[in-house]
Amino acid sequence: MWSFVRQHRKPIVITSAVIVLQVLFGFDPKFCAINIIWLLV
Repeated sequence: MWSFVRQHRKPIVITSAVIVLQVLFGFDPKFCAINIIWLLV
């Protein structure tokens, strides 16, 4: 489990941050798309 977290730290942090910000500030499709593109690069 911990090796998976260490190996994929950046995508996990970005994904969780995007989910938290979407919940706090409401759904923003442009913000969500930008972060998903950033996650895939």
